[in-house]
Amino acid sequence: MKVGFTALALFDVPFETALQVAKRDSFDAIELLCEGPYLPRFALKNLKQFESATSYDFDITLHAPTVDLNPASVNVGIREETARQLQETIDFAVALDASTITTHPGYVKRINDRVTARALTFALATLREWAECSSTVGVTPSIENMPNNPKYFCTSVLEHELFVDRCASSGTIDVGHAHTCGMVAEFMRADFPVSYYHVSDNHGIRDEHLAVGDGTIDWALLRGMRKAIIEINDYEAIKMSRDKLLSMQGTQKSGHNEED
Repeated sequence: MKVGFTALALFDVPFETALQVAKRDSFDAIELLCEGPYLPRFALKNLKQFESATSYDFDITLHAPTVDLNPASVNVGIREETARQLQETIDFAVALDASTITTHPGYVKRINDRVTARALTFALATLREWAECSSTVGVTPSIENMPNNPKYFCTSVLEHELFVDRCASSGTIDVGHAHTCGMVAEFMRADFPVSYYHVSDNHGIRDEHLAVGDGTIDWALLRGMRKAIIEINDYEAIKMSRDKLLSMQGTQKSGHNEED
């Protein structure tokens, strides 16, 4: 199994340093959250700081910006800006030779049957166009399931599958999100392409991003993951979680030569 972590845990250090730390500690992958200083709009103007990324034998993935963005928005301005920043993330992924971009499916600001139906149509159209553009340049598009909240899309396996299918995308399964919906086992049986898993623990109520084993997820249900990104903000907790995860899975770390 390939194991990586979110660079958010090392958010205050240069990306080059994060890569060096990942190599030192024998991780296989790193996910860059495209917010703040890593917002593609700004990062693309200063690619020099990322030049060394391609010299590391890592699987680099990107998490598209989502703060204040919504591909399902009934406000055309918000929707168009979301599409614009998703396209910029594709350009950034190409520059970094990233394998995958994960993004959120969107949400409904005001819950109403007609508004929800329209928002769903907008989300699918926006993300399908993004996924087509991403696939065209050789970067895998991936849509993430969401935590338990009636405003969010993709809180169930069926709706996640709908998005993956209609958008010609793959899926990123967030184990912590699935646990808040009481659907870890169901998501692990999902019959659609899965690019990788976001891994963190919680107590089934909210998305706490705890270390593996500090919540109530039954990790025996997670056997068979081929690639996991540990999504915890504390780097020491990430290393401990990696060791616990591999132990609970009854597997050995794959190294860089396993086919993904």
